[in-house]
Amino acid sequence: MDETSGFMTARQAATDPRILVFGRLLGAANRLEYILGRSLEESVGLDHTLFELLLVVGRAGGAGVPVRDIAEARVLTSGGATRLVQRGVARGLVERRVSPDDRRVQLVGLTAEGERLLLEASDVHARNIERHLVDVLPADQAAVFAEAIKTLSKSAAAALPTMP
Repeated sequence: MDETSGFMTARQAATDPRILVFGRLLGAANRLEYILGRSLEESVGLDHTLFELLLVVGRAGGAGVPVRDIAEARVLTSGGATRLVQRGVARGLVERRVSPDDRRVQLVGLTAEGERLLLEASDVHARNIERHLVDVLPADQAAVFAEAIKTLSKSAAAALPTMP
């Protein structure tokens, strides 16, 4: 097999190192998301999707973040981001307000309860990341892995189309 001829058998395709490494990346991410997400739910009663919303909003600071930016950060449609924000509002974790710069734009900010829960959940999440990710890798590999993931994330983000 060369780069231009394609795969000749199903086994050849299924055992291609490029396909295997991506499958392992997805498998690890899915398993870790399940383990860490379940821990968040059990410890603080917050599902991983809402936790990610709180992180995105928390990174924006006190000014808040437009729903459009939440959609892009979470790779959601605008409707999906709106529903996620509605869930956060219903739980009293985030609030919407009109942008002072553009009245057509809704900004999303943390409520006091959202910030409290974000801090509590982040403590749990950080300990679990240490246990299930950082501590699993040798120290020299952990730093290289973190940098590689950052590079992959930036590259993938740049390749994404603008979310509707």
